[in-house]
Amino acid sequence: MRVLNKNIVVTGGGNGVGRELVLNLLSRGATVIAVDINQAGLQETFRISGDNERLLTRIVDITDKKAVSYFAEDIILKLGNIDGVINNAGIIQPFIQLKDLKLEQIDKVMSVNFYGTLYMTKAFLNHLLTRPEGHIVNIASMGGFLPVPGQSSYGSSKAAVKLMTEGLYSELLDTNVHVTLVFPGAMATDIKKNSKLTDKGVTEEEKNSKMLLKPDTAAELIIKGMEKNKYRFCIGKDAKAMNFLYSMNPGFATRFIKRVMGTKEH
Repeated sequence: MRVLNKNIVVTGGGNGVGRELVLNLLSRGATVIAVDINQAGLQETFRISGDNERLLTRIVDITDKKAVSYFAEDIILKLGNIDGVINNAGIIQPFIQLKDLKLEQIDKVMSVNFYGTLYMTKAFLNHLLTRPEGHIVNIASMGGFLPVPGQSSYGSSKAAVKLMTEGLYSELLDTNVHVTLVFPGAMATDIKKNSKLTDKGVTEEEKNSKMLLKPDTAAELIIKGMEKNKYRFCIGKDAKAMNFLYSMNPGFATRFIKRVMGTKEH
């Protein structure tokens, strides 16, 4: 779906890839509704956009299904229609094993990553089916198809996003609504800080690392994939490589990522 002159909702629009998705969509002529729980982040996105009149910001807790439903009804009433939803918002867990992870931490990760995506999708789906063309983009993760030690609950939440999105794609094949599933690899974003795992943001070294996908590059690839109506794709060299390796030999890939992650500090 071409985004020019379309009304598109982006979750997690107050920082990182979400902010870059908002800015990229604006540059392509879309009207964007940036959703986040962080008011300061949304204000900063609006400032960076140059106070763009085609950018609307809304504070929404995507884990609250009533709040999500109200937001959807309200924004559709205000704008007349919504053409696309990009479910980007997400958090990670502490890098610890499942045996040491608290149930409350697991609940939080699942609520944001899976149920937040599900609530937003459900809130707009029937409306999108009335549009001449609609699009849902769900951001999963490399951790959604490959087990990453210390991120079992995060991976489970993204695997749930994966299968839900694949099922939705199948259900909507004969409709006017496109579905896209994206698997990013490691990215230079403040996800640890935004997940309240640290007070530190992404370092300059991480920002300049050739191994980490930059948020603006990720956003560009996601929007290009959306405009080409791609079903599912990986972004980032690590995601592409591990997707291939895991499809060829899951056991070897699992042991390999275990060795690699075991040498990293988190």
